[in-house]
Amino acid sequence: MAILFTGIKQLLTFAGENAPRAGAAMRETGLVKNAAVLVEDGVVAAAGPRASVHRHRLARKARVIETGGVCLPGFVDSHTHAVFAEPRLRDFSMRTAGASYQQIKAAGGGIVSSIGAVRRLPQKTLAAQLAERAQRFLECGTTTIEVKSGYGLSLESELKMLRAVREAAKLTRLELLPTLLAAHSVPPEFNGDAQKYLDYVTAEILPKAAAEKLAIFADIFCEKGYFTPEQTTAYLKAAARLGLKPKVHSEQLSNYGGTRAGAAAGALSADHADHVYAEDIAAMRDAGTIAALLPASNFYLGLAKYPPAREIISEGVPVALATDFNPGTCPCWNMQFVVAAACTHCAMTPEEALCAATVNGAWALGIGDRTGCLAPGMRADLAFFDADDYRELAYYFGASQCVMTVKNGGVAWQKAPSRRAK
Repeated sequence: MAILFTGIKQLLTFAGENAPRAGAAMRETGLVKNAAVLVEDGVVAAAGPRASVHRHRLARKARVIETGGVCLPGFVDSHTHAVFAEPRLRDFSMRTAGASYQQIKAAGGGIVSSIGAVRRLPQKTLAAQLAERAQRFLECGTTTIEVKSGYGLSLESELKMLRAVREAAKLTRLELLPTLLAAHSVPPEFNGDAQKYLDYVTAEILPKAAAEKLAIFADIFCEKGYFTPEQTTAYLKAAARLGLKPKVHSEQLSNYGGTRAGAAAGALSADHADHVYAEDIAAMRDAGTIAALLPASNFYLGLAKYPPAREIISEGVPVALATDFNPGTCPCWNMQFVVAAACTHCAMTPEEALCAATVNGAWALGIGDRTGCLAPGMRADLAFFDADDYRELAYYFGASQCVMTVKNGGVAWQKAPSRRAK
C-alpha cells in the first residue's frame, strides 16, 4: 500500500543533478512549503507541493500520515567506527587532564587500547552492541551509516568485526555499509613495523574480506606514526583490484600527503581534511574525491583547528559531513550536532551543511543514485523534525529534534507522544 506523508511545513528535497553537489549547488535545497511525500514499495512516487502530490493517482488509496514540521532525506553518515567493545574512558580522563593524542597512544591508549577488548569479545556480542547503537542513529534521523572495522588488526578479528556488521544489519532497520579498516594502526605484535604489517594485511586480510564479500570499501589511516602516503596509494590500489572502493583518513593531525595519496588511488572520499593545503584540495577536485569533514571530532578533542570548509567549497570540491562516531575521539551519533558544528566552526551555511549530511553523504558512499535526495524513484528514506524552519536543525544543538525516521518507506522509529500530567 502507498503511504502519503502530508502536512509538511517545509520539505527539503535536494532534487537536482544526479551527482555530488559542489559550489553554489550545495545551497540548493529544493525547498517546498506546505508539502507532501508519496511513497510506494519503498521508493518515492512523488514529492513536492501538497496539492500536486495529493492529485497523484496513488494518493487516493494511500494510507495518510499527517506530519507537520520539517522533512528532509534521512541523514547519510559516511564515516563511523560503530563496532567496538567498550568506551575509552581512560583516554577521556587523560585528555581532560591535558594529554595529547600522541601521548595517549604512547601510554597504551588510543586505537591499540581497543584491540584487546575486540579480540576477546564474541562476534554475537559485537553484533548485538552494534544493533543497539544503531537505534540511537535512527532516533536522530539517520537512515544509513558506514561502519568500519579497524579495532581487531588481525585476520581473525578484522573478519569477525565485519561479520558482526553483517549480522547486526539483520537486527536493525538502519542500513549498515561495511568498510575494511585493517590499516588503522600497527598492532603490538608487529613491533612498529608498518610495512611488514601492511604486507600481512594485503596478503591475508584483504583477499579474504573481498572473497567473502564482507566489505564494500577499504580505508587506511595515513598519518605520521601510522602509514605513509606511498604505502597508502599502493594499499588502496591493491584493495581496488580486489573490488573494494578506496577511502582514506587523511590530514587529520598534520599535512602529510594522505589526501593526494588517496586521490591518486581514486579514493571515493578523503576524510577529516583538517590540514589540507591548496594542492590537496586541487587533487580532490581533479580526482572527483569528496571531502568528508568530521567537525564533531574536533569539538570533542577541544581543538582550535577545524577543516577549512569554506576554501574547499569555493574550489569546487563536494563536501560531506559525518559523525566519526567512535569510542575514543568522537562518541557522537547525532548528525544534527555535526550540522550545527559545521555551521558554527567551519563557516558552512545551514543549506550547505544539510546538503553535506544527506545527498553528498550518500555520494561519499557511492549510493547517491538511490538515496540522499527526495525525487521520484529514489529510496524513501525520510527524517521528520519538530521544527517550523529547516535552519532550526543547525540553530539548536545538544538534543535531537527528530520525531520520526522512515527507512525504505517504513517507519523505522517514531517518538512517543508526550503524556500530559493529570
